[in-house]
Amino acid sequence: MAKPGPAVPSKIRESTRFYPYFKDCIGAIDGTHIPAMVRGRDVSSYRNRHGKISQNVLAACNFDLEFMYVLSGWEGSAHDSKLLHDALSRRNGLKVPQGKYFLVDCGFPNRRQFLAPFRGVRYHLQDFAGHGNDPQNENELFNLRHASLRNVIERIFGIFKSRFTIFKSAPPFPFKTQAELVLACVALHNFLRKECRSMNFQLNRWTNLLHLRYYQLMKKRIWNLLFKPKSSNEKMLMHGELP
Repeated sequence: MAKPGPAVPSKIRESTRFYPYFKDCIGAIDGTHIPAMVRGRDVSSYRNRHGKISQNVLAACNFDLEFMYVLSGWEGSAHDSKLLHDALSRRNGLKVPQGKYFLVDCGFPNRRQFLAPFRGVRYHLQDFAGHGNDPQNENELFNLRHASLRNVIERIFGIFKSRFTIFKSAPPFPFKTQAELVLACVALHNFLRKECRSMNFQLNRWTNLLHLRYYQLMKKRIWNLLFKPKSSNEKMLMHGELP
């Protein structure tokens, strides 16, 4: 996962709309629902507010569209704030550096290290779109700038689901595998985001060969999550070899 650095993110530092007001912000947090296949008596707890079976996934990202933390496997009926509490209480859970904070929406409480917008005030970007819809007071102005920054979490969810189309429907695997598959694809997303911004990137010696090896290991992990090899040929394919 991506780690927060000591410097102010460039998206904030280079904009008078955000600097110095959000100089200690390191990213945004939100939950997203991914279709799930669940059987047995627990099905009802995985039914989200739209009536669909899903797992609720909590994610934190930075302004470079890289995941910083992901918690998968929660029931679709679970509230985002409950997932955040779980993430913070885990031994290897979400850590927020001293003096830093994440942006959250009104689904989360406004608390230390997590900055929510003003309630009862226009917030969503579409509320400010069009002629005559400019902020009318300081609270609306704060909410507009908050929403503009927090939008990064919506963007990364869109990129993730477009890139890994397996999540457009419920993967036909045991639920534990479905949850682990999310984490494996998150790691692969971060690798592609950091090292392969262009799909036509050239492989240089040593460094990029290591990057390629990491990509192959992630591909192997995903393959292993989905399929147990039944033959020597399948094992060779899992290791990136030709039969």
